[in-house]
Amino acid sequence: MKRPQISPQQKRRRKSLLMATLVSCITIAMVGGSLHVMELGSLRLDEMQAKSSYEVADMEQHIRAAGEEIHLQKAHEDQGGDAAGYTSAQAKALLSEEQWRDLNWMVTIPAGVFTMGSDDARTNDENKPAHLVRMPSYKMDKYLVTQAAYALFVAANHYRPPLNWKDGVVSAEMTMNPVTMISWYNARDYCSWVGKRLPSESEWEKAARGTDARRWPWGSAMNPDNLNTYYKMRHTTAVNHYPQGASPYGLMDMAGNVQQWVADEFTPYPGTAAVKEIFAPKLQDPNYQRGSDEKEVLIYRVMRGGSWKSDPLSTTTYHRNYALPNYASDFFGFRCAMDTEETKE
Repeated sequence: MKRPQISPQQKRRRKSLLMATLVSCITIAMVGGSLHVMELGSLRLDEMQAKSSYEVADMEQHIRAAGEEIHLQKAHEDQGGDAAGYTSAQAKALLSEEQWRDLNWMVTIPAGVFTMGSDDARTNDENKPAHLVRMPSYKMDKYLVTQAAYALFVAANHYRPPLNWKDGVVSAEMTMNPVTMISWYNARDYCSWVGKRLPSESEWEKAARGTDARRWPWGSAMNPDNLNTYYKMRHTTAVNHYPQGASPYGLMDMAGNVQQWVADEFTPYPGTAAVKEIFAPKLQDPNYQRGSDEKEVLIYRVMRGGSWKSDPLSTTTYHRNYALPNYASDFFGFRCAMDTEETKE
């Protein structure tokens, strides 16, 4: 049986229909792909918002990243310590005697040499180069300074409470969490009040990494179960929440939870390739910390350890962060150090 003859006109029509079908398929595929990408983007935005520490509608009231609330912080500092808050007895009653004993524990870090900094190609230039530092013995707090401990300081000195305390008090469930919204000046004042001082940058790093140049307090492999970082918890956690993340000397939260002020100005390591501009002093508004009407040149102070907001690489033992000393944020905290009797002698 012969197949029917197809005229040239029919061939052209069939070819046109085939091309139209092909173009339609390609268009549908492109539109579908675009919609899929848009859906993934929407899901990603939803995920990021879910990880954020506040609802978008509450953004204006939220205490955001370092520096964004500097003017609000300034006004708060100017109020002094007259805000309603705790008496010394009320602050003492925030925790049990056993909890206070544990929080007062200091760890002796023995004298010796350790590796400071890193030569890792992935780390920032200001963290380089790796170099050996010889240290005398010293002591450091096992735990970060808690909200409860800071309440004792505020009550005893009529010091202004942190900006994120409502009516001068901290919520009951946060008493064992690290105090936040703390400037370098606030941290220095607290350490002086308890007869201690802020640790030096080298003291902090040795206490965090020991003498085997480890990248994190527990070792050289990242373990997300050992620390509070990267919006995992969306807020600070109790200072004894991650015992598995302890440093070689038994210090807690030397990675994550809050960035920790240290005593040092932010200066370059010898031999670093970091650009000099990042270490440069900054001209600020009148220094409200000391009541002066004159403008002051402020030098960055070092912060260590990363925080609950940081990316994992910012929580390495050698990573250096920095901020101006009058800045405060909801991921800034600190711990104290002191000399040993051997060092004093």
